[in-house]
Amino acid sequence: MVGASKKLRKYRDRWAVSLAGLLGFALTAGVMEIIDHYSVSLSALSIALAAVVGALSGMLLVGSVVAVRVRRKLSEQNLRLDAALNNMNQGLCMFDAQNRLVVWNERYRAMYNIDPLRIWRGATIRDLLDARIAAGTFPLDPAAYDADLRARLKEGHTFTINVELSDGRSIAVVNHPMAGGGWVAMHEDNTERKRAVRDLEHTRSFLDTIIENVPSPIIVKDIPSLRYSLINRAAENYLGLDRAVMLGKTAKEVMPAASAEAIEAEDQRLLAAGKPVFIDEHAIVTPNNGTRIVTAARLPALEPDGGAKYLITVINDVTDRKRSEQRLAHMARHDQLTDLPNRAAFNECLTATLDIAARSGESFAVLCMDLDRFKEVNDVYGHSAGDALLRDLARRMEEAAQGAFIARIGGDEFAVVTPTGPQPSAAEALAVRLAAALDVDIDVDGHPMRTGLTVGIAVFPQDGGDAATLMANADAALFRAKAEARGSIRFFEVSMDKQLREKRALQQDLRSALARGEIELHYQPQAQIGGGVTGFEALVRWHHPRHGMVPPSTFIPLAEESGFIMALGEWILRTACREAASWPRPQRISVNLSPVQFKHGDLPALVHEILLETGLAPARLEVEITEGVLIGDFNRAVSILRRLKNLGLRIAMDDFGTGYSSLSYLQSFPFDKIKIDRAFVSNLGRSAQAATIIRAVIALGRGLHLPVVAEGVETEEQLKFLAAEGCTEIQGYLVGRPKPIADYAAEVGRAAPPRKPKKSQLKAAS
Repeated sequence: MVGASKKLRKYRDRWAVSLAGLLGFALTAGVMEIIDHYSVSLSALSIALAAVVGALSGMLLVGSVVAVRVRRKLSEQNLRLDAALNNMNQGLCMFDAQNRLVVWNERYRAMYNIDPLRIWRGATIRDLLDARIAAGTFPLDPAAYDADLRARLKEGHTFTINVELSDGRSIAVVNHPMAGGGWVAMHEDNTERKRAVRDLEHTRSFLDTIIENVPSPIIVKDIPSLRYSLINRAAENYLGLDRAVMLGKTAKEVMPAASAEAIEAEDQRLLAAGKPVFIDEHAIVTPNNGTRIVTAARLPALEPDGGAKYLITVINDVTDRKRSEQRLAHMARHDQLTDLPNRAAFNECLTATLDIAARSGESFAVLCMDLDRFKEVNDVYGHSAGDALLRDLARRMEEAAQGAFIARIGGDEFAVVTPTGPQPSAAEALAVRLAAALDVDIDVDGHPMRTGLTVGIAVFPQDGGDAATLMANADAALFRAKAEARGSIRFFEVSMDKQLREKRALQQDLRSALARGEIELHYQPQAQIGGGVTGFEALVRWHHPRHGMVPPSTFIPLAEESGFIMALGEWILRTACREAASWPRPQRISVNLSPVQFKHGDLPALVHEILLETGLAPARLEVEITEGVLIGDFNRAVSILRRLKNLGLRIAMDDFGTGYSSLSYLQSFPFDKIKIDRAFVSNLGRSAQAATIIRAVIALGRGLHLPVVAEGVETEEQLKFLAAEGCTEIQGYLVGRPKPIADYAAEVGRAAPPRKPKKSQLKAAS
């Protein structure tokens, strides 16, 4: 550009000199013609010539001065123009109509690192492209670029293109046609701007991603219009409304009326305060997501000048947490199966009712209730049927209670607190109503089932002035009702309390009886008919320090009810096996197992451990079970029996014939022996049915090749009958009573212990 300006000044000077010479020549020729035509004198001619020369000299002087001033002014303008062009941020090229370069600036050359020798006035666009290719700053096809450029300019259109250079720069090129031909090309390096735009977009995208994925609902409104301008995904889900519907609108246009009114009031309060506001838990009705319980933090987004442009609301939706807390609170006070209140809720109600009754002087009652025959339903049809039945029974009792507080406090145990009112008539009427609600057939999985209700009642204040006493006395009345007549209703009497206390005391004493050495084993012999003793049954005995000998029929149920039977059963098994292992004669030892032992723990592993510990041969051990073991979880019981049998011991079914499924159980498992219950033997001679049943059992054993043992044989007549029918073994007082093993020393191969002298003999010796 600078070179082009100097050439223009040179052309202007040459033009001025030529003009001056031409003017002088014309004047000289004119003067010569005048002299020649008019014969002017030399002096006059000299004067005239001098005047002309003077005039010309003046004109030349004036012209020279003017020319100098013009050149100076043009030079100043050119310098300013050059400075302006070369200080532009954009590169500039100007081409004439012949596609020749006439103007360019230094920014253009430096932008593309063009060799100064390869750019000149009159260069073509292709010359410049080749120069850029040599400099490595033109990555495109030059022929295609040139053709596209010419085509667009010929149409009179601006040709715009973005060129990405190999060094990472991005150049925007705008070729704009000029009137009369030619065009101007502007080259702008927008690398930093594009990078800034990309960074801005990345930042915006990053922030959008963060806000979009924040789990808390975020809502932004414009100030002062209070129109929604941003709603994240969590807010969209919270409101149950597409954000596209809400953006640009106010709360009144999209929210339910009550919610919109509350929201706008809070907005105005925030705008007036000009500082963040926290709103504690409150209910808000959303457009399509129901009522939600939320807390909210609301704050203005301040500009640098202190003004607020946006209102930001961050919401914490605690609805699910509150519902979970309510569910947990409900679960903590309700039975999961029946959804009735549980024991904890019952105790709260009982305490509150006691307080009300004590202050008002009124009376109320507590009912303790047990379902009748429910265990049989569980045993026969399984626990799922039992659960279904319990749910149905609970619903029926709740309806029959008619507002009285009823709770499930155990497996098949329920309790009721009646409202205050006249007693005992109200309590009795309620108990009758509850019993009647259950005295129907209930269909469960296609099986008609019927249970009954046994009820014990205690009345405040005569039967107790506190919760513990009332419950204990109602439980005592229930215990008496179950003992006397299932399905009955009994009110508490003082004698019941004594009986229940004695039962609980006995149960407590039983837990420490083993440690105190009060438990021992007696052994009753079993013998072949017409032969000798073949083995012994181990029978547990409890010598209570105050009550004396407690019958097994009393303390075994207590042990099973409390779970102590597990420890007691293990002790019996270990003690009996250790004793039998010490006998010189290899007599069999028989031990009874409780159904509870089959439901808890690993019974086969325990038996195996005891056999290894005591050294008793497995073939000498015989375990006796009743059909109660098989009722309930039949598959589990049979699996345990098979594992026991695989150890090498024998399995006998005790009390055969007293149950209703004994015959089917014989088909399900290969027992080694069956024992006829003593009740049938004791009725021989008095009941023809008993004799018929015994004959049938003996014949069954013979057909199945199973030994049959008759229990309770006490008379010779019973022995003769059994021998005549082909019974093989007997057990009873006729053979021997249960005694300490020392009394059967000879039968097990030991020497009889020396007899202690009688007191009379001791006195005589003294």
